[in-house]
Amino acid sequence: MSRRVVRQSKFRHVFGQAAKADQTYEDIRVSKVTWDSSFCAVNPKFLAIIVEAGGGGAFMVLALAKTGRVDKNYPLVTGHTAPVLDIDWCPHNDNVIASASDDTTIMVWQIPDYTPVRNITEPIITLEGHSKRVGIITWHPTARNVLLSAGSDNMIIIWNVGTGEVLLSLDDMHPDVIHSVCWNSNGSLLATTCKDKTLRIIDPRKGQVVAERARPHEGARPLRAVFTADGKLLSTGFSRMSERQLALWDPNNFEEPVALQEMDTSNGVLLPFYDPDSSIVYLCGKGDSSIRYFEITDEPPFVHYLNTFSSKEPQRGMGFMPKRGLDVSKCEIARFYKLHERKCEPIIMTVPRKSDLFQDDLYPDTPGPVPSLEADEWISGQDAEPVLISLRDGYVPAKHRELRVTKRNVLDVRPPSDPRRSQSASDAQLSQHTLETLLEQIKALREQVQAQEQRITALENMLCELVDGTD
Repeated sequence: MSRRVVRQSKFRHVFGQAAKADQTYEDIRVSKVTWDSSFCAVNPKFLAIIVEAGGGGAFMVLALAKTGRVDKNYPLVTGHTAPVLDIDWCPHNDNVIASASDDTTIMVWQIPDYTPVRNITEPIITLEGHSKRVGIITWHPTARNVLLSAGSDNMIIIWNVGTGEVLLSLDDMHPDVIHSVCWNSNGSLLATTCKDKTLRIIDPRKGQVVAERARPHEGARPLRAVFTADGKLLSTGFSRMSERQLALWDPNNFEEPVALQEMDTSNGVLLPFYDPDSSIVYLCGKGDSSIRYFEITDEPPFVHYLNTFSSKEPQRGMGFMPKRGLDVSKCEIARFYKLHERKCEPIIMTVPRKSDLFQDDLYPDTPGPVPSLEADEWISGQDAEPVLISLRDGYVPAKHRELRVTKRNVLDVRPPSDPRRSQSASDAQLSQHTLETLLEQIKALREQVQAQEQRITALENMLCELVDGTD
């Protein structure tokens, strides 16, 4: 008689639970745009949701603690002239968010810690370079102020948000509309899926396709792909019989998938959310009322089904909280923000544990909010792994930090004879001149203040004499 051996895993009993009614966000008119993005972005401070708006595109930003009914006149972030299609929080500054729109532009916004009184209409910077709608944006995981955008013009543009400049433009790699783009863990490679049914791995700085796989899934519906922590790829798609699939690929051998899981028959595109710390992938289908989750391991069959969280209402979109925003005291390993038609509902994934102590095995050090590279270092060819932080004492979000944009003078295009020497010399002269000017201005202001003080004293003395005279 054979005994079935149960696989050992600390994540075998992960369960999902919807938040109580008083912890949801009510009366939000979620966008009805037909676009396969998550419509929701979340970080340890804020929840952002793309909403219905007349005369252009808008999204709403709520402080995480502001649960309950949202006032119908609550200020929005408005500036786009057509619907917003995607939003993404900066991983290195919790007050900065980027938005992409049908109006072909990308806007980067600074969100204050307090609730604004009126709509936020002025972005820090507007990035213009696409000729058609921009449907995908994603920040670089390790380099400061580096943002990627992909549009329906089949182009990928990588921007330096700090200067507003285009760092790279990949315009001849995709013959059709791009469905998804994902960075690997250190931001040296991109994984893209396209309407031409091809999965590509791209080195953006070399401007070349490193590996590609035509028709990783046989079906006609859109594909999605994400990198795993060890450099493999997870893709979601459809079989020829419209069955939804999850496949694991080794980029060094794209002939056959390492593992292939078939699920149900449905039209909804599966959005994969991958957690590198636990190596769990969560699959959320638009229009589904469930979240399936699988553990990815090094042992066959490599992709292990864990469980399904089911609810009654279908989801319009989904936000995924970064690890540093979770409650480690409750053994919470993931938190989703599920969009309904008129509300947003947190869903908490928990590993049942009896102890109240910090669980080291559930919470390895995780990427923090400090970038490990500057934009110039990354574009010059440097790579760096994310700067990790411990969650042992919980994570406290930093206070409001301003994103400074320094636009270079586009009119000054004369190349200096020796760039390094002339630049450093001119910088030194400029800083010396600026310092002298500032010192002169401070001196003049000080003299002006002293003169005003003497005048005020004289006027006060005159006033006192007049009062004494009348008495």
